[in-house]
Amino acid sequence: MKAILAEYSVCNDPELAPEGAAMLAVISESFERCGYDVVTPEKPDLEGEIRRLAPGCDVGLVIAPDHLIFRYTQILEQFTHNIGCGSMNAAVCANKQRTAAILARNGVPVPPGAGEGKRVVKPVMGCGALGVRLTDEEPGPGEFAEAYIEGETLSVSLVGSRVTGNVCEYYSGNPPLLLAVNRQEIAVADDGRFQYLGGETPVHPDREEEIVATAVQAMNILGCQGYAGIDVVVGDRIYVVDVNPRPTTSLVGIASVMEEEIAEILVAASHGKAPAEVHLSGRARFNKDGRINRL
Repeated sequence: MKAILAEYSVCNDPELAPEGAAMLAVISESFERCGYDVVTPEKPDLEGEIRRLAPGCDVGLVIAPDHLIFRYTQILEQFTHNIGCGSMNAAVCANKQRTAAILARNGVPVPPGAGEGKRVVKPVMGCGALGVRLTDEEPGPGEFAEAYIEGETLSVSLVGSRVTGNVCEYYSGNPPLLLAVNRQEIAVADDGRFQYLGGETPVHPDREEEIVATAVQAMNILGCQGYAGIDVVVGDRIYVVDVNPRPTTSLVGIASVMEEEIAEILVAASHGKAPAEVHLSGRARFNKDGRINRL
């Protein structure tokens, strides 16, 4: 068996490369333990590398910034079995403003539009905290503004079973699998820019069931499958602030305390057969570059 893991940043984005390399290593090592030969792009031309490598693979996964996932996933889907989010759903999630509007229309709390004074300005299409800032300025081209919500910053790591694909032959209707709830460490620099520093997993905050239910609702509304990270802020309500239809840095910490293999989970979920639960032992702290400290 052979798997292609098409990671973008290592060859194309020095700022994100350490984070991308950490996720790639965790997933690649898991596939190897499960008996797969793993191939990865060797050149910056990710499209060309996918076209070259994917036809000889049994499964494939794109790991890339949100605004690029749908483009490369659509190519991957032409040549092999995609175990990540489908390209159409990834395209919806890439537009953060549209995603928020869809969730709001379906009853999922999202930060309201910005009022007077300080607000959060973020790129319409972005990745993580890059370009997100707390400011009283109006958003510029390609940006939008939301109200700033005070509260605990968390993410929920889920794996969705097959939603569509292969003429729906793998659709099971099973709910997303919860891997963990993770605490996010977010700092605000002097210039107002948000900085993602890492986090801790698993955590069990107050209102955990409600937090997970909200994340699952968001994932189902958007039709995500495979690994997804749902970012929330817990204030007076549980607000969904971002939906990442891809592996996130939290996976590095989760995999270090999870008995199951993430590779097996992703492949099984892509056939509608994800396990009902996973087993976590201990806790881990991780930084944005994927370095782990077991607790």
